[in-house]
Amino acid sequence: MKSEQFLGCHSEWNLGSPGGWDYQRMAQVIGRFSWERIKKAAGIDIELDFDHTVLNPLAPFAEMLLRAHKKRFGKEKPFIVLVAEEETLDKVGENIHFIEHINKLPGVEGRLVGPSSLELKDGNVCVEGKKATLIFMDFNNNVLLKMGEKYDIAPLMAAIRNGLVVNPRGMEPIGAKGVFEAITGEYKDLMSETTFKRTPWTRQFYKRRTDGPGGEDIPDLVKWAKDNWQNVILKPVHGYSGKGIIIGFKEADIDKSVKRALDAGDYIIQPLIPTKIWAEEFPWIDKEKGHLFIKRWQTDFRCFVTDRGIIGFVTRFGGIPTNVGCGGGVQPTAILRSRIPVKDAIRILNDAIIGLGYDYISSLQDEIDKLSIEIGNVYLLGPLMSTLRPRLITPLHVKQIKEYGENLWRDAMKLEELWLAGKLSKYTQISDEEAGVAKMAPWRGSIALIAADGLFGFGGSL
Repeated sequence: MKSEQFLGCHSEWNLGSPGGWDYQRMAQVIGRFSWERIKKAAGIDIELDFDHTVLNPLAPFAEMLLRAHKKRFGKEKPFIVLVAEEETLDKVGENIHFIEHINKLPGVEGRLVGPSSLELKDGNVCVEGKKATLIFMDFNNNVLLKMGEKYDIAPLMAAIRNGLVVNPRGMEPIGAKGVFEAITGEYKDLMSETTFKRTPWTRQFYKRRTDGPGGEDIPDLVKWAKDNWQNVILKPVHGYSGKGIIIGFKEADIDKSVKRALDAGDYIIQPLIPTKIWAEEFPWIDKEKGHLFIKRWQTDFRCFVTDRGIIGFVTRFGGIPTNVGCGGGVQPTAILRSRIPVKDAIRILNDAIIGLGYDYISSLQDEIDKLSIEIGNVYLLGPLMSTLRPRLITPLHVKQIKEYGENLWRDAMKLEELWLAGKLSKYTQISDEEAGVAKMAPWRGSIALIAADGLFGFGGSL
């Protein structure tokens, strides 16, 4: 069976503290549970694989950290510390579960703490007097510096300076969305074909002359944005969790929205990636109305990449944006093993689930909700949504994504070298303090985790 290349672009990179590795594991537990019941009840003859290694990033993420520890400390017993914002310590299930996982590994100890729990003792960064051998920070450099107004961050700074922090803080500047302008403009010839192809045309947003998505001359970018308002999106250069994004077609007051971005002074503009590419239809139940129906959701596809290539995915769904922080969910994903087109498999699954009727699916949804709470599938806003049908990709798609991830890793290294040489400063717009933190710990391809959020279509697009 011939499969097509997947469609779409990455919307952002997270090179500072990418998360989601455990949420996909939980989504797979829920997806497999749901699928076994639906398949039996509906008699569906389609083979789905919920257990492929790329569908559970947690274990290879932990393995990556242990490799980083071994490189630094050899056979010394690992004491891995996950540092998160104080107010999230008992609210983000992913971090709690990760430490539980670490502590089940032979000869390994882990701890989840806030920055106030770290201390310096005899030149070492410690927690309750015990020396940390590796730290993963669940926040970026900007948040770190703001923490310094409330907490003593000297221990964290020492950890960065001594190379204990994964990811190295030096990766973060090249995760700024403004760097996408360098990729699609000045330095495009240095990038791999897949990275250039998957990067949407991007320009820093202010009154300027530039070239457009098709190479056309744009005398005034601000005027061009207003003229093309229905098909553009504005994003904060250093935004995260969907905060501050301005989606043209959702904002009726164009002048007010443009002024907001210009006043902030750190926005980029991109064409809106056609929503049909990264949208799919899923069976959905509305218990308040007693209704089982087909609902359109936007999806995204986070790829986790290390020095050893792709280690996993996170597949989210929701509105625009899809971020969990904006109320989105994490959905199960399955590798389609049956030799039929993705579109046909989706139709069969959707029809089968709808055909089971409201009463059956309502009862199943109750079981799913109970399971979700039992396994801690929650975020700051509460229990995460999931879909009754998994997102489907093929083995060929996995192969293509692995090539994309390997190229992205190499290109990120090139971009860091450009930044260290002072050639990306106009695209990053970070404070001198943030730049100072980044330069304390350059990355240069060392063991680490990076992520790219892709608005991709794998054959189920609308």
